Amino acid sequence: MVLGHRRDRSSSLGSGKDGEATASDNEDETVVSSEQGNVLQHIIKQLHPGADLSRITLPTFILEPRSMLERITNFMAHPEIMIPMAKIEDPVERFVQVTKFYLSGWHIKPPGVKKPLNPILGETFTGYWDYPDGSKGYYISEQTCHHPPKSSYFFMAPEHRIRIDGTLKPRSKFLGNSVGSFMEGIAVMRFMDRKERYFITQPNMYARGILFGKMKYELGDHAQVKCPESGLEVDIEFKVKGWVGGTYNSIGGFIKDTKTGKSLYELSGFWHGEMSIKDLSTGKKTVFFDATNAKPSYPKSRPLEEQAPRESQKLWDTTTRALKKADQKTATDEKTRIEDEQRKEASERGDQPWTPKLFKPAPPGDEEKLDWVIAAKVDNDAPAEKQVEQILAIAPILPGQKMGEQFSQEKSLPSRERTAPPAQAQQQGGGGGDLIDFGQNDSKAAPGPAYIQPQGQPAQQMQEPMRATHNSSGGALSRTDSLGNEETFVDAEN
Repeated sequence: MVLGHRRDRSSSLGSGKDGEATASDNEDETVVSSEQGNVLQHIIKQLHPGADLSRITLPTFILEPRSMLERITNFMAHPEIMIPMAKIEDPVERFVQVTKFYLSGWHIKPPGVKKPLNPILGETFTGYWDYPDGSKGYYISEQTCHHPPKSSYFFMAPEHRIRIDGTLKPRSKFLGNSVGSFMEGIAVMRFMDRKERYFITQPNMYARGILFGKMKYELGDHAQVKCPESGLEVDIEFKVKGWVGGTYNSIGGFIKDTKTGKSLYELSGFWHGEMSIKDLSTGKKTVFFDATNAKPSYPKSRPLEEQAPRESQKLWDTTTRALKKADQKTATDEKTRIEDEQRKEASERGDQPWTPKLFKPAPPGDEEKLDWVIAAKVDNDAPAEKQVEQILAIAPILPGQKMGEQFSQEKSLPSRERTAPPAQAQQQGGGGGDLIDFGQNDSKAAPGPAYIQPQGQPAQQMQEPMRATHNSSGGALSRTDSLGNEETFVDAEN
């Protein structure tokens, strides 16, 4: 889903004219200094409307200190909604709760206009959640392709019989004073005991005010959730603010029964605030989800000293620490070094095709848009204990797990070998105009199964857990058509 950052939300959301949601502290805007603005304009002068952004360098002040692979976990950030879903007996009510779960993750984003780090080819991230009932949720992800970029992921809560497989395929476009990121790909959520699947897409993302005005983040266009087994679907419009009228961050949509063509519920409100649902058979309208007071649950991960060189948090450790300190020079140097090494490895690999460590091509069928699925077998019909065993044999997830051969033999990047341990990080003076290459980074890793033994050790929280935030008013541009055929990636939050 979207992004996250630590932020005090106690007084951020108010009520504007005609019920319009406002934010007093401008959390969805980035005020760019004159020096930073000059850097941006120098970059944008190289472009023209419709140009792709795959080889354009961007300054580090717009980067979020985590990888896209880690950011995807926002989709699973509200287990209090997710866990009960599969136990609901009525199929319509069950679908309504799936829709609520889908909408619950979008409020998690950093203040201002930020983008996550682009994963390098072969980068992985794993994490887990400890649920109040003593069960766990497990997450495994890998950057499975770089041109075009594809981030593939697997999630499972075995005791609750819920599984999610997904591939995110962002493609970008420069739109004049905006950048649009068109979020292709799907996620497939399964309730294994009910043999139900939910096909889920995402809205597009826009960063406004790239050349002039305040930089502003918006979600736009349509997203769908469809269940082929029940025939239920919802089409949700994420509305952008036009030149005249409208509000920021509003949504609208209908839950329909495709077998009868009847609309059952209407959705309205704000994805960063309060959303409502109206039962069209009775006319009753109730609060559906209130992001104002929502408390996301963030995944835990293994300590850095247990991670392999190409796991997200270890790979980007010096870069993210520099970003948190606003040390632009160090962030630039560290990120550029990693990416240069990835280009060198790609050159040495030549025409040899890349094979992911943890994922394999999706089989033909109605789920082929996934592109990649987890390579190991996780039996949907097996008992939860067996499923946990199968999941933990794929990749290290829990603290104390031993790495499989493919991870333990993974070669460290030269830049990591030259860097001091995390506790000895040095803080250098920031430089506001430093640039970051925007992608084209390949890494090399040998495929093969991993065999891992979990050990009971204390869990460690992921680096700098993200926090939810709100929208604010700001400069607006007209809605831009989200249709395009771009082949490259830039997150619209830049």
